[in-house]
Amino acid sequence: MSISDLFDSGFKKRNESHFAAIVRVAMADGVITDDEKKFLDRLAKNLNISNEDYKLILKNYQSHPINPPVSYDQRLERLYDLVRMIHVDTIKGEPEMMLLKKIGVGLGFHAVNVKYIVDKALTLISNGVDLDTFVEQMKTMNR
Repeated sequence: MSISDLFDSGFKKRNESHFAAIVRVAMADGVITDDEKKFLDRLAKNLNISNEDYKLILKNYQSHPINPPVSYDQRLERLYDLVRMIHVDTIKGEPEMMLLKKIGVGLGFHAVNVKYIVDKALTLISNGVDLDTFVEQMKTMNR
């Protein structure tokens, strides 16, 4: 096995774990809505999750280890990616906000602040900011 095979395998496992954690967040209320299902379909495609792995993860999402972001910067980077995916998706209005709040809490943001974090993240993404600007603005949003 080559080094690139090991790297690809690790990257694939991380994406699968990340996807399973998001499925777990979506299932927190016991059901995946149609809007959440559409988002999960798009996310699986963006994370290169095969159809077979997708079905296995949906069926048994709790068997995958949660791979939470360790640092605040990593949480912001994941939030940036996910908000961008949701923003371009067809999910709009209250379903979008509910999903983003769930994901925000799942990423480790405090439930009390998650509404403000999501609002700011959506505003920044709507304005087309890049990752560096997003992280800087999110870190200084309370100043």
